[in-house]
Amino acid sequence: MREWLAYYMPPDYSAHGAELDQLNAYVHWLMLILFIGWGVLFAYMLFRFRAKRQPQAVYHGTKSHVSKWAEIAVFVVECVLLFGISIPAWSRWTTRPARDKNALEIRVVAEQFAWNIHYPGADGVFGKTDVKLVSSSNPLGIDPADPNAKDDVATLNQLHLPVNRAVTARLTSKDVIHSFSLPYLRVKQDTIPGMQVPVHFTSRKTSGKETWEIACAQLCGLGHYRMKGQIQVHSQADFAKWMSEQTPVVASISGT
Repeated sequence: MREWLAYYMPPDYSAHGAELDQLNAYVHWLMLILFIGWGVLFAYMLFRFRAKRQPQAVYHGTKSHVSKWAEIAVFVVECVLLFGISIPAWSRWTTRPARDKNALEIRVVAEQFAWNIHYPGADGVFGKTDVKLVSSSNPLGIDPADPNAKDDVATLNQLHLPVNRAVTARLTSKDVIHSFSLPYLRVKQDTIPGMQVPVHFTSRKTSGKETWEIACAQLCGLGHYRMKGQIQVHSQADFAKWMSEQTPVVASISGT
């Protein structure tokens, strides 16, 4: 089934993506069966009740119960898809990793037309932010006076992640509704001004030399087409090395 999905879906490198892809396949199979079934029925009706063969209309309708049982069968299948697969999968995916799982927490702040990524640094604590501090050199509005901000790191349109480690991304927006989409990691979630929406995922593969895209899946203005970013998934050691090489935001703001 996964080989068949690979023909029309982007590659899946996430821990939760297989379940979503499987559900997608089930829904498409159901739609295909219904499409063929209704198409065959329609063609049969056109042939069976054509005016030449049956010039006199019949108003009492069919006396067969086939249609009723077919509708019941479709209803049962849809219930299985919804209550047996979709809701349990959604429940598992929306349950955030426990603190003892050592999940990496990041902030993703969308704006027309870019993605701002905020890492808490080695202390694992985000520095305070204030909308009054937002500027071209400080797009996240990080407070340089806050001690917790001293090691915070920020990137623009570049998302760096460790492999096989849960990531919790806190999503928000500066201006309009955007949609944070990571096709290769099966993530798609709206970013809404005034709200912080958490979404979590785990990459099972390093990106290597591949380019994985951060896309905006919500029309957000004239520059929507260029609101793109790149993802790089590193080994644990390479991610730690990358973090150690980054200049803290506070240092960038102060010019030191």
